[in-house]
Amino acid sequence: MPKEWKKPKPTEAEKRKAQADAHRTIARNKKALHDYLIEEKWEAGIVLSGTEVKALRMGRASLVDAWVEVKDGEAWLYGANIPMYAQGSWNNHAPTRKRKLLLHKDEIIRLTQKVSAKGYTIVPLELYFIGGRAKVEIALAKGKQEWDKRQALREQQDKREAERAMRAYARRARG
Repeated sequence: MPKEWKKPKPTEAEKRKAQADAHRTIARNKKALHDYLIEEKWEAGIVLSGTEVKALRMGRASLVDAWVEVKDGEAWLYGANIPMYAQGSWNNHAPTRKRKLLLHKDEIIRLTQKVSAKGYTIVPLELYFIGGRAKVEIALAKGKQEWDKRQALREQQDKREAERAMRAYARRARG
């Protein structure tokens, strides 16, 4: 009878490659999910300087007040705060400078057409690394009215209360 084949253990290099290819989140824009109705999402590359990449690898960034504009066929990220790199020298980056986003031409045209409609904007949702490259998830979004926000909060509260009740019921049934 033949022996069963066992998968060999991964080498250190294979472990490092798998870790580098993993999706590692740096910053999320939770405020955007509260303030906007998200309709479509895209993944865009981002042009960064060396000290910006090092600051991101340390996990320091904020997308809270950030937005995206399309000008002259190019997409730009404004207001994203990547703090200065502590060990940077005289050529450190400006924390809130505008940064170019890398998208296909047809994606930029589609975004431009949709944003021209009233009430739509482009917001960044998440900043992350995939395979050693920094990416930004951007979304076409429509602003929520104040009553929409209250309704969403009420739904979240109701869902939380229902989950608590289910857990309490399960505990009583077991014990």
